[in-house]
Amino acid sequence: MAASGRAVVVGASLGGLLAARALADSFAEVILLDRDTPPTEPVHRRGVPQGRHVHVLLDRGRQALESLFPELGAELYRLGAMPVDLHGQVHWYNDGHRMLAARSDLTGFGMSRPLLEQVVRERTGNLPGVTVVPDCEVTGLLTTADRSRVTGVRLAPRDGRAQTLTADLVVDAGGRASRSPVWLAELGYPTVEQERVEVGVTYVTRRYRREDGQLEEKLGVLSNAMPGRPRYGVVAPQEGGRFAVTMAGILGEAPPVDEAGFIRYATSLAAPQVGELVQHGQPLDEPVLMRFPASVRRRYERLPRFPDGYLVFADALCSLNPVYGQGITVAAVQALLLRRLLARGRHRLARRFFRRAARVIDAPWSIAVGTDLRFPGVNGRRTLKVRFVNAYLARLHVAAAHDAVLGAAFLRVVNLIDPPARLLRPDVLLRVLLGGRQRPSASSMAR
Repeated sequence: MAASGRAVVVGASLGGLLAARALADSFAEVILLDRDTPPTEPVHRRGVPQGRHVHVLLDRGRQALESLFPELGAELYRLGAMPVDLHGQVHWYNDGHRMLAARSDLTGFGMSRPLLEQVVRERTGNLPGVTVVPDCEVTGLLTTADRSRVTGVRLAPRDGRAQTLTADLVVDAGGRASRSPVWLAELGYPTVEQERVEVGVTYVTRRYRREDGQLEEKLGVLSNAMPGRPRYGVVAPQEGGRFAVTMAGILGEAPPVDEAGFIRYATSLAAPQVGELVQHGQPLDEPVLMRFPASVRRRYERLPRFPDGYLVFADALCSLNPVYGQGITVAAVQALLLRRLLARGRHRLARRFFRRAARVIDAPWSIAVGTDLRFPGVNGRRTLKVRFVNAYLARLHVAAAHDAVLGAAFLRVVNLIDPPARLLRPDVLLRVLLGGRQRPSASSMAR
């Protein structure tokens, strides 16, 4: 089917760019509306405050992005991004237990968010019919007289008079600050059900020069937060010969931004490699702080009515706790879904997309929220299933300190390759039950 019509995407960050890539195969014209002026090189920008913090592309995200943009990994590598064996080249400390490392085919990429976004922006902008309109803000939706179909958007450019832009499809990729609930309410549609899990994450990032001998010759570290120790730390490589160190606390626990406090926080983590890097490495900038109040999921698939010609996408649909690194991957998989659905036609697109996107979101949402509910201060329903899974994972982490098969199974779920239920297969369950009875020795935890 030949491309036809016009699609408009609200927001031109990664979510919007990925939506535009999916739309470009079916629409003759795709217009991205950006509140900022997009940079022409990989630099931080005001509209993406999270861009200064650690970003690691999960294996499933890498696969999805390379389906959308062939040879993207090779291009990122040429620009300095670091491919990382996520099992063999990363120190994983889960609940204080150091996972036994092993070579694997799970490959992530360590790079800055600006580099990834710039490469995706250039690839998307080079597609036929794609245009980015900078420095404009969407103030509302245009509809048919009966308000059953969205027909465009109202714009407020910063340097001109208000105007309108018509479209056959409008996609809201405006991120966590999405205005869709407000715009739809103005049109008389029911209020969307919203699930919100307050986590109160504060995270601080600083970059260091990457040198031989650091991290025991590996390329990354992750030390998770756990009840009684609500502190998280991650080290990931970036282009330009750098390591980025992000430390986070939940429920009011906040990493300091002063030199001495930053070092103390780093050395308090279960992973000693983080403290060693911060103490002895050469810093390249000052610590940068950001806060993330809550994970939010909007259940548009449950609305009894929704206008034709409109979609909500990526973080505007579901914004996940960033410490689990799932957001880019979930957006990329949604883009693959959208492209596939459009190839089958536009009829009842919103209903088809929201139902299937909910399935895409289910696994990462259950991983993030279920893990957050381990902390007594996080409000939410601790069902029997949630309590069982968290107790089971605690035993799995003990066993994975000396069983690489369990580590691999866990990482395939974390990387969104396998569904969480895969960890309950009989062969995995037996390994957990047998291995979980053992406490790893001090030498295995320090391995």
